[in-house]
Amino acid sequence: MTSLKDGGLLGMNADITRRDFMGGTLAASGAALMTGACPFAARAKNQAEGADWTGYGGVGEYARSNGNVWDVVKAGHGIRDGAYDLENAIHDLGETVDCVIVGGGISGLAAALTMRRRSGGRLSCLVLENHAIFGGEARQNLFEVEGRRLVAQQGSALFFVPYPYSSLARFYDSIGLGAPRLRYQEWGGPDPAMEMAANPYDSVGIEHGQYGFWFADSSGASCGRWVLDPIRKGFAGAPVSNADRADLLRWFSGKAAEAAPFTGPAYEGDEISRRLDAISLEQHYMERYGLTRDFIRTYLSPVEGGGSGLGPDALSAYCDYGADLLRMDYRGGDPSQMFPGGNTTIARLMVKALIDKAFPGEASVAGVSRDVDFAALDAPGEPARIRCGATVVSVRHEGDPASAGAVSVIYAKDGRLFRLRARSAIMAGGSWTAKHIIADLPDSHREAYGQFYRSPCLIANVALRNWRFLYRMGLSGCRWFGGFGSALAVRKVAVPGGGGEPIGPDSPVVVTLKILFPRPGLSTQEQGILGRTEMFSTSFREYEHRIREQFTALFGRWGFDARRDIAGIILNRWGHAYLSPQPGFFFGKDGAPSPRDVLRAAPFGRIAFANTDLAGIMDHRCSILEAERAAGQLLDSVLI
Repeated sequence: MTSLKDGGLLGMNADITRRDFMGGTLAASGAALMTGACPFAARAKNQAEGADWTGYGGVGEYARSNGNVWDVVKAGHGIRDGAYDLENAIHDLGETVDCVIVGGGISGLAAALTMRRRSGGRLSCLVLENHAIFGGEARQNLFEVEGRRLVAQQGSALFFVPYPYSSLARFYDSIGLGAPRLRYQEWGGPDPAMEMAANPYDSVGIEHGQYGFWFADSSGASCGRWVLDPIRKGFAGAPVSNADRADLLRWFSGKAAEAAPFTGPAYEGDEISRRLDAISLEQHYMERYGLTRDFIRTYLSPVEGGGSGLGPDALSAYCDYGADLLRMDYRGGDPSQMFPGGNTTIARLMVKALIDKAFPGEASVAGVSRDVDFAALDAPGEPARIRCGATVVSVRHEGDPASAGAVSVIYAKDGRLFRLRARSAIMAGGSWTAKHIIADLPDSHREAYGQFYRSPCLIANVALRNWRFLYRMGLSGCRWFGGFGSALAVRKVAVPGGGGEPIGPDSPVVVTLKILFPRPGLSTQEQGILGRTEMFSTSFREYEHRIREQFTALFGRWGFDARRDIAGIILNRWGHAYLSPQPGFFFGKDGAPSPRDVLRAAPFGRIAFANTDLAGIMDHRCSILEAERAAGQLLDSVLI
């Protein structure tokens, strides 16, 4: 009989397109830049040669851009390892622009928009983006299931309604977002309606039993025990100690916070925020809520540290409060919303505002739902352009940074190196590459970048032909302790234009698993390195097997059949998904400035620094605000 171990009962040999991704192309290019300097080089090389790493990417414009695909990973490690010959075989384009923006995510796009608008359209901008399509982590996956197109986010997901007259509200309005109160799918079908989450991270219905908890058995992750209706039943039946059962109830019912009110920071840099930044989030939880270290590391890691990629032991306590200072408008309901593909919609609206011909029609959510015109992104002679598939490998001032009139930019595209000149540059990509790309970066900035620790994230989107098995359990979402991943929720999808297919237990849906890699007890840096090593050295097939096995363990007795019910799986690997700010990151230690302030204070010569890294808060709103600051600095003191 076929066993779960060999994958037959899990549907590993089912006839679904999930491995037809690059064929032999990946094997031919995979090892070119992998050297002994990479901690997972040998195993990753074998995975590449086995043509089973990037995996199936879905359909549509993002089909070849699911997370950091192998060629992007390879190029990034080439920058770090000095694999590019920057002295020879470079094609000089003879091209000069006013501003080159390194990185086409939300921060890079916002920087280009700010530069164009504040200069009255007089300054030219070129965005260089290493992926095949713009957006950074604000990209989406598309599936075709049962005649329906299903959409899910790859990374950046939540959109928060701002105060109506705030700078963020003005920015959103300027790109065609307008009044951003979204409508969502309605319930359909004969079954009694169930409350639904609007995003994959909510625990909607937990107070009345619509959200369950599963505890892995000590004999293995394939066995475990469900606790249904956990709040009203006090986590009865949970295979934990009485003390842990009481703390689980306190925490997930919200009573822990009610019993320990805390006045957070009034503004960034006040006494409360500095006190929080001096300790770990774990210590803060222990002091405020009376939780034990073991409880936090077992049940709240990585769940409560999810916004910064690791568990509370590795993070500054300020992480829990910084985003609250980005004020939200609570009038009219929950300010937290989500477009079908996450913040992909915002990125596309920004591109439309920057390059009108990129999308035909009006600047609206509906208008950017059409396919992008890739030729229009980099049309010769246009003052604003986006060049995709271009990995910047070097940015250097032409002479002394204090007096240079331009910077030299070298990028790799289609196996060749190209050079152009720019009167200024904005580094809007991640800190992990910027410190290698800027050839003449001063020691002060290099040391600051050395304190930016990043952690990985794997977003696994699983398309299901139906979710009837969950409905039988009375659940629309759940969380589990032990095994692969930690939570999922069936979400009602936003229908910004109105209408849309109704949702019910027989509807095809996408559920999202966010897999983080905390290793409590190790340093922030060590946890990030070990997590990347694990994620990058694991094949698509192995991850697929873990997902199918986990779903079978959780839901098999309720009628789930992995062979029948899973329609497709897309993995989005983000090697440096989150900045994980350690204590002292935000406001400095021992009288020294914080690393982010070294980079934020002023441009270095003709180079300014953007990206959400510099805020320390992983939120697309910070990407926009940091971009506006960086562009403003160049316009104020560099570009004339």
